[in-house]
Amino acid sequence: MSRFVVTGTDTGIGKTVFSAALTQALGATYWKPVQAGIEDETDSAAVARLSGCPVLPEAHRLLNPLSPHRAAELEGITIDTARLIPPAVPGPLVIEGAGGALVPVTRDTLYADLFARWQIPVILCARTGLGTINHSLAMIEVLRARNVPIHGIAFIGDANEDNEATIAAIGGVRRLGRLPHLDPLTGDKLASAFAAGFDRSTFA
Repeated sequence: MSRFVVTGTDTGIGKTVFSAALTQALGATYWKPVQAGIEDETDSAAVARLSGCPVLPEAHRLLNPLSPHRAAELEGITIDTARLIPPAVPGPLVIEGAGGALVPVTRDTLYADLFARWQIPVILCARTGLGTINHSLAMIEVLRARNVPIHGIAFIGDANEDNEATIAAIGGVRRLGRLPHLDPLTGDKLASAFAAGFDRSTFA
């Protein structure tokens, strides 16, 4: 059964939108282990709205839009990473991290450490513009250093053939496709863009 972890090279690059598209394409269940920041639409709510697929409750919902370790501290909450276990669901599962792979979940554990523990293939979401080569290759090295399985890299933004090809070649990762920025962003437009930019069989 298909199970994937979605992470990114940074925060705000569009990995929640990609997660929604992937969840919708696979008819998967979505899970965000820790949500930091609940004043605006949460990632889980956005995925539910865009994909129409089942969304599991977060293990932790934290008020402040900060790194999980700090948001939890401000509320006096202790995140027990041993209890952050991917749920068993009937069918595909998409798990979304927060920010990049080196974001701290606690003072002792980074998301990359959780990914290494889970051993679920990771999809790295990356921008296409200036700076993406450095950030993407750095994240690939971080994941490989921890023996995290990398399913491939998904690009988000305007087409940039050289950047995309360079990262895939030097990083030795599969180039899964590209999702453009969509305005307006709707479930139907997202489904069409994902179908045009990705081969669904690569996620089987």
